[in-house]
Amino acid sequence: MFKSQKQEANRQPRVKVCGLTQLSQINELVALKIDFLGFIFYEKSPRFVLNHLSLDEISKINHQGKVGVFVNETVEKIVGISEKADLNFIQLHGDENEEYIVRLRQILKETIKIIKVIRVGNMKSEAVIEVEKISNLKSQISNLLFDTDSKAFGGTGKTFDWNILNEIKVPLPYFLSGGISLENVDDIKNLKQKPFALDINSKFEIEAGVKDLEKIKKLYEKL
Repeated sequence: MFKSQKQEANRQPRVKVCGLTQLSQINELVALKIDFLGFIFYEKSPRFVLNHLSLDEISKINHQGKVGVFVNETVEKIVGISEKADLNFIQLHGDENEEYIVRLRQILKETIKIIKVIRVGNMKSEAVIEVEKISNLKSQISNLLFDTDSKAFGGTGKTFDWNILNEIKVPLPYFLSGGISLENVDDIKNLKQKPFALDINSKFEIEAGVKDLEKIKKLYEKL
């Protein structure tokens, strides 16, 4: 039976922990029933997962929400990694255009879903334009992810003005990212269209790639 829209609106957001590098921590998060596990396959990131784990090790993690994060990577490489690591989602965090997304969707295994990131700066108009572009691709992607714009492609620990989202009709369930912390998570109640999931990273770390599991547990309690 389908949930009513009201039930869906009242549902607590799911949680994605991104930038994972430690197998022992991943196993603890799986035991906590975290909804999504994020692995960064961007070599310039301090959380580049292949510096710590092999594709085979990732493939053996028994979880249905394994997300591979890619930045301006070739379609062929994404497809190869997704199959070897047994990923469930591909998160496109770069400047991938419509043509690129259509091609990836054609080649990618049907069961693997695509999340497209929209990086939000200070201008509402820019975010609106990006969302309108993506609206043409609703059949190709499953979710959007809103993150703070950065030359480093994420991981800034900074939030953007979430009020911008109240002025946009978001066409797909979305992940909210960018500096989410225990201190600001309550502000999500001010969003008219609630996020499908929260994407947490640097504010829940001891150091890059090493998560603060106690903080993550506190977030669960707050939610």
